[in-house]
Amino acid sequence: MKQKNILQFIAIAVFSIVLFSSCNSTKEKIINVENARIKALIVNGQMNKSHDDKQSSPILEKILELTGEFNVEIATTPPQGSDMSNFKPQFSNYDVVILDYVGDDWPEETKTNFVNYVQDGGGVVVFHAADNAFPDWKEYNEIIGLGGWKGRNEKNGPYVYWENGEIVRNDTIGRGGKHGKQTPVLIETRNPDHPIMKGLPTAWIHAKDELYGDLRGPANNIDILATGFSNPETNGTGKNEPALFTIKYGKGRTFHTVLGHVNGKGPHVAVECAGFITTFQRGVEWAATGKVTLPVPAEFPNAASWILWKNFQPLSLEDLVEAIKDYNLDDSREHISALSLRIRNSDQKPETLEMYEKVMIEIIESNATNDAKNLICRELSIWGSELSVPALEKLKSNKDCGEMADYALQRIQG
Repeated sequence: MKQKNILQFIAIAVFSIVLFSSCNSTKEKIINVENARIKALIVNGQMNKSHDDKQSSPILEKILELTGEFNVEIATTPPQGSDMSNFKPQFSNYDVVILDYVGDDWPEETKTNFVNYVQDGGGVVVFHAADNAFPDWKEYNEIIGLGGWKGRNEKNGPYVYWENGEIVRNDTIGRGGKHGKQTPVLIETRNPDHPIMKGLPTAWIHAKDELYGDLRGPANNIDILATGFSNPETNGTGKNEPALFTIKYGKGRTFHTVLGHVNGKGPHVAVECAGFITTFQRGVEWAATGKVTLPVPAEFPNAASWILWKNFQPLSLEDLVEAIKDYNLDDSREHISALSLRIRNSDQKPETLEMYEKVMIEIIESNATNDAKNLICRELSIWGSELSVPALEKLKSNKDCGEMADYALQRIQG
């Protein structure tokens, strides 16, 4: 290998890599949800033209059921303009109701049952466009905290956003609801002590999405967990807009995420983003139980870049290794980045580090590409021990990998 290529490999810092994490796994994770501890109901059936609940609801169902903690059912209303009188979900049979709906009013009996369900301690999750629904239903707007569009204005409540470290309530006259062009968004944590946010970075990049702004509502008992900057350069509001927040209504808990735009043929990167998936899963658990047990994954995005899970979950270690073996120099370094993050965010116990070291030794002793072996040599220069020495000594005879193997040996033995 030429000297300049060696220096190029050495100079690549793990966290300066663009951290895309793809999940093109050939193996589906099989989950038995029949005895899952949390029963969830997604309500859909009607939606505005900008969104597609026929695509989004099955994605949300999969995101939840992949955890093994949720048993999800879907209640679908009749089409817009049809008779709604028989739409009567038994909300009380569920721990949490997830709203993926914008459309006709529900029957009065159904509305009353929904409000009673929340007052009595039921959980609610407002997903993206669901905060457009029911502008004239007072209790609904209390439950969701903030909403937009559908004629909302100052009569619905103030604009709410974040400025100088605190919540701002602005009573200025004007319409509620705006978003700029779809773009990646910097999400900043505002309440790191909330169970949903514990363990998350102070800031992270969310993949290209529709960030809502200028939302209005009563916003009683609101807790803003995270905000997104609505960039005026992409026709945004120029404010730090609420992106994740909670509302207390009676004994009930609401988790509201404005993230997650789904429409068109895809890919739907807004809901493939590891940041969205993780906060959605944890937010639904909190709304249902008041607690969060789901862990923050090692492959969570940071302030440098977003991470995509194209199958809505990280690759298994086995599949990750196979993907790394096929790496070529012009490819994205997403998979080696994912391995690096898992090591860095592990418990760092000797047995854990030895397990990962054996995985890397397996790669350099396999029929992996030389480019993959060079990247693994770089990782072994950081994490390797005497355990790696025999494999690296053998690799020194490879004309394309020898110099990087020698570099790793010098770091280990030095």
